[in-house]
Amino acid sequence: TISVVRYGTSFAFLGLYIVAPAHRGRGYGLRLWRAGLARVAGRTVGLDGVVAQQANYRKSGFVLAYRNVRYQGMGGSATPPDPRIEPLSARAVADVIAYDRPFFPDDRAGFLRAWLAQPQGRGLAIVDRGRLAGYGVARPCRRGWKVGPLFADAPELADALLSGLAAYVPRDAPLFLDVPEPNPAAVALAERRGMSVAFETARMYTGRAPDLPLARLYGVTTFELG
Repeated sequence: TISVVRYGTSFAFLGLYIVAPAHRGRGYGLRLWRAGLARVAGRTVGLDGVVAQQANYRKSGFVLAYRNVRYQGMGGSATPPDPRIEPLSARAVADVIAYDRPFFPDDRAGFLRAWLAQPQGRGLAIVDRGRLAGYGVARPCRRGWKVGPLFADAPELADALLSGLAAYVPRDAPLFLDVPEPNPAAVALAERRGMSVAFETARMYTGRAPDLPLARLYGVTTFELG
C-alpha cells in the first residue's frame, strides 16, 4: 500500500507506505512509490520517514526538515478541569478550520471536517479572552489513544488541553503524542507528564519546506496524513 493525499492545489502528503514482509525484495515497493509520486508531480510532498528508510527518501529528493518524536504515557489526569476548555463541537467548524489553517501548508478543510467527526474521538477547544486559542483531538487506536493535532497559542494552554484530553482516556490505556522536536515547550510538556520516547520519524519534504508555526504546534495530527 501507499497513500499520497492531495491538499489544495500545491501540497501532498505521503504515508501508509507498506509492503508485507513476505513480499519484500520483489520491487513492489518501488513500483508503488513511483506511482504515488507520479500522481502528485509538481507539488511539494511531505512525509514522516522512519529511520531505516530516510536514506532511500533522500534519493527521491526528500530533504530533512526536522524530527518528530513520539512520546508514550498513560491516560487519566489528576488536574482539575480548566474552565476555559469546552467541547470542540461547541465551536463552529468554520472557526476551527480558520484556526487550523496556519498549521498546514495548504487547504485541508475537507480532511478536518471528517477528522473532527471521527467515531469515538474526543475534541477539545480552549478559549482565551473570548477567542479560540487552541484545540486538540484524541482518538482510539488499535492499542491505546493518540492525541493529534494539539495546537495552542501558549504552553500553558497546550498543557491544559492535553490534561483535558488525557482525562478522557482510561487510566490503564497508553497515550501517545507526536511532538515536533524543534518546539522545546512541546518536548517539555511531554516530559512533565512523565511520557517517554517511543519512536521517531523525520519530517521530510520535496521542494521548499513550508514555514509552519512550530512554536505553537505541540502535537502532529498524524504521521500518515500530515
